Amino acid sequence: MQEKYDLIGAGYNTTRKADPYLFNRLHDLLSPSKEGTYLDIGCGTGNYTKLFDKKGYQFIGVDPSQEMLKKARSGNHSVSWKIGNAENLDLLPNSIDGSIASLTLHHWHDLTQGFASLRRVLKPEGKIVIFTATPIQMKGYWINHYFPEMLRDSIRQMPSLETIKNSLKNNQLYIEKTEKYFVQPDLEDFFLYAGKHNPKLYFEPKIRQGISSFSSLSNASEVTIGLDSLQKDIQSHKINDIIKSYENTNGDYIFLVIKTID
Repeated sequence: MQEKYDLIGAGYNTTRKADPYLFNRLHDLLSPSKEGTYLDIGCGTGNYTKLFDKKGYQFIGVDPSQEMLKKARSGNHSVSWKIGNAENLDLLPNSIDGSIASLTLHHWHDLTQGFASLRRVLKPEGKIVIFTATPIQMKGYWINHYFPEMLRDSIRQMPSLETIKNSLKNNQLYIEKTEKYFVQPDLEDFFLYAGKHNPKLYFEPKIRQGISSFSSLSNASEVTIGLDSLQKDIQSHKINDIIKSYENTNGDYIFLVIKTID
C-alpha cells in the first residue's frame, strides 16, 4: 500500500482537494473540542487535516506513504505528521479524543486489528468518524457499466457494513449513527464516483491518477475501451439512460459514527 500511494501522491493535491461539504459533515459528526487531540488515519496529503488545523483543532495525521506526508508537511508544521497505519499506531493509550478516517478503510490490512489499535489510543468518551462506501453502494455506480473488472476488484476490497460491525463488536465498539452521502455536482474531492453527475471527469488523466481504483486496480486495455465507449455514449446521449438505470436510494458513500461500548 505504501508504494501504491507513493505513486498516487505525485499529483494527488491537484485533484483530491478537501470538499467543503464533506469537511463540514466530518466536523459536525466528530464534534471536536479545541482542548482535545484528534487523529486522521490515512490522512494522505492532509487536505482535511489541515482544514481542522486552521479551525484551531489539534490533529495528528497518520499515513503509510512518505510521498503523501512529504506533501502534507509542506507549508504546515503545526500538525503532527506520522508515518504509520491504523493497525500499528505509535501513540499512548487513551491519548486521543477522537479520530476521522476518510476513504481509507478498504486499505487497512486487518480491520479487526485496526479497530483494536484505535480502541487502545481512544479515550473512553471519544468517537471515530469514518467516511467510506459499502459494496452494496458501489454496485450502484454507473461506472460499473464501463469498467466492470476494475469495479469488481474495487468492490472486493471494500468491507461490508456487517464486516465492519463484527470487527467493531470484537473491540468493544459500535456504530452510533450512519449517514448516507450522495455525490453532489459541485464535489471538489475527485474520488472514485466523483464523476457521477459529470462523466467527462473520467477523461482527465490527472483525476484518474488520483483514484486508487484507476491507478492501481485497473488494466490499461479496459480503461481505454471503457473511455471510448463512454465517449460514444456521451455523444449519442445514451449515457443518460445508463445513468438512470443505476439510480438508487442506497447512497453513494456513508458516514459511520463509532463509539465505545460502556
